[in-house]
Amino acid sequence: MEQRITHSVRAILLLVSICVGLPAAQAEQLGELHFPTSGSAAAQEHFLRGVKYLHNFGFEDAAEAFQAAAKIEPGFALAYWGEALSHNHPLQPARDLETPRNVLARLGSSPAERAAKAPTPREAGLLAAVEILYGEGEGAERASAYAEAMGRLAAQYPEDEELQAFHAVALLGTVRYLGDSWGAESTFGVRMKAGAIAQEVFRKHPNHPGAAHYIIHAFDDPIHAPLALTAAERYAQIAPDVSHALHMPSHIFIQRGMWAEVVASNEASYHAAFAKWPQRDSFSETQRYFNDVYIWHALDWGQYGALQQADWTKAKQAIELLRPVAEKSSVRWVKEGVGEMTARAIVESEQWEQLPFSSDLTAHELMATGMSAVRMGDVAIAQQAEAKLREMEQEDPPSRSKHRQQALTIMRLEVAALVRLAQDQGDEAVALMDEAVTIANSLGLPNGAAIPIKPAHELYGEILLELGQPQKAMTQFETSLQRTPNRRLSLRGLARAAAKNADISTARQGY
Repeated sequence: MEQRITHSVRAILLLVSICVGLPAAQAEQLGELHFPTSGSAAAQEHFLRGVKYLHNFGFEDAAEAFQAAAKIEPGFALAYWGEALSHNHPLQPARDLETPRNVLARLGSSPAERAAKAPTPREAGLLAAVEILYGEGEGAERASAYAEAMGRLAAQYPEDEELQAFHAVALLGTVRYLGDSWGAESTFGVRMKAGAIAQEVFRKHPNHPGAAHYIIHAFDDPIHAPLALTAAERYAQIAPDVSHALHMPSHIFIQRGMWAEVVASNEASYHAAFAKWPQRDSFSETQRYFNDVYIWHALDWGQYGALQQADWTKAKQAIELLRPVAEKSSVRWVKEGVGEMTARAIVESEQWEQLPFSSDLTAHELMATGMSAVRMGDVAIAQQAEAKLREMEQEDPPSRSKHRQQALTIMRLEVAALVRLAQDQGDEAVALMDEAVTIANSLGLPNGAAIPIKPAHELYGEILLELGQPQKAMTQFETSLQRTPNRRLSLRGLARAAAKNADISTARQGY
């Protein structure tokens, strides 16, 4: 395993140097695919570039490529199909229905008129499927019907790698409607089906960008992640010019606790995204959105990996790199990222600070404020943080997902438990943490950096240790490590609990 990890780190570090050092004029590396159409050779060149960007989730670049294809050949039906798909992020709720509908309207004023411009049954099938995706009905209904349409088309052409790949991602597009989180057990069946389809494409075409990409998404939880390790190690090499492609391997690395790879993968992703920052003012709103998000996402996950390596310097550098982006960005996650990453650095490093309480802090900042206050003996500030978290929890705005709402409840319970512990109310602290871990379990298996920034099972184990219950603490730390493999503080906690429980073998292994 050590040899494989070393190989992965070297490969990704090489990609970091590629992102920083290669001249901009070099031809794009986006992966390889075979997608014959009725389009002319000139239009087909732009079309294939657009499809590659679709598979890499480079949506704005995909749209531009499909527009170029349609400009060369105005009646090329699949150019409009591709541009319409570029306005659909399969793994997120639909941002905008009118824009893709307007794209299709440029091809023809009605579905029948548009279908008449698709010269082959295969192209007509693709066009009919996207008509369903952007048709009438709620998001869940449209996503399910679209996946079914792509499934029928893929079954009709079983040797067509593109139809298989688009069927796989269409299935993944239904997952967000199946559970409260990506790792919920209710999502397993669909994700495994999508992953199996993508694996078959990857087996035949190891440079296909969509195949590797969708395998990673399908198996993105600590139980199934080993099935995607080969694809994760390969994907960054398939499309090294796409920030998202450079980041995606870390979804599997983080599930395996491979922290050096997590850091290297996200450093490469950050450099690829930030290279576009000087042109930001000329970007469209959508381009700015994705560029800001990719920069933040890479720094956020990279910081998490650095903190697991106890690299406090690199963790703080990530915050400073995000600061100028957050100041200009209009994306809420990006703007709040500096505060949340600062909170995470404090909680993960346990370098407690006397943080001032403020009513405009984010939930994670309130959590860090409360935890710091308890550890520094200022229970009054911690109680203020607890009260504010409760107030935020009761607001429950429609824009807040159920997952985020439940994470907020866990944070409030965690701060409340620490307050009760500081007040020598151990039984109350235990009752609050029982509630917290029950909610955490209901959220399914986590993916990515821990949310909340202090996992409930880990904190529960620490509290049980303080209460002199090492056997129960071991159980909580073991559960934490099953959900978030190789987490530094959970390993330390398990080792300490095992030592107090006279389990020397487990203690040695943990340390």
